[in-house]
Amino acid sequence: MNNDLLAWARQLQAISQNGLTYAVNDYDRERYAHVEKIAAEMMAATDPEVTPQNLVEFFNREAGHATPKVDVRAGVFRDDRILLVREISDGGWTLPGGWADVGDSPSVAAVREVKEESGFDVKVTKLVAAYDRDRHPHPPIPYHAYKLFFLCELTGGAAATSNETDGVDFFAEDKLPPLSLTRTLPEQIALMFRHYREPGLATVFD
Repeated sequence: MNNDLLAWARQLQAISQNGLTYAVNDYDRERYAHVEKIAAEMMAATDPEVTPQNLVEFFNREAGHATPKVDVRAGVFRDDRILLVREISDGGWTLPGGWADVGDSPSVAAVREVKEESGFDVKVTKLVAAYDRDRHPHPPIPYHAYKLFFLCELTGGAAATSNETDGVDFFAEDKLPPLSLTRTLPEQIALMFRHYREPGLATVFD
């Protein structure tokens, strides 16, 4: 996928979404809808598996002022091993987490995601990192997103899969399984291990 083309298309989509939110007449709404269509055509040109119409429908799920989405990820440790879950969608392993829901604080979202995806109960002890996803080598996605990484303490529960995960396990740092790189990178897991071993390290960002 052409990253520059995707970035330009996402900017156009954000302009169109904001324009449709604040437009005061039909002329403006028509122009911003046309910008949205151009953004969809640009994105579709980077991926043969999607069509402009699919993307317009995808864009229309978002309303209001366009802002980055927030992805939360949790680092949970037991016996010097880190908790990972296996995603059904791509078969890769990842730190438990996902999109934050409206109404949740970031730490509450992290706790909920761990429970839903792994079956374990945790409490958040530290914000390890606040990253702009685009500044790290994840595969590109249509959204601009921030990723928040939390260090968590295991408090209870038991391993259980979900409608999104079909594997739950703890792994040593030198024995990681194949990762879902869309969600979690090896260097992000390494960062979690460093903060687990040295709790006094400062939070990192961007």
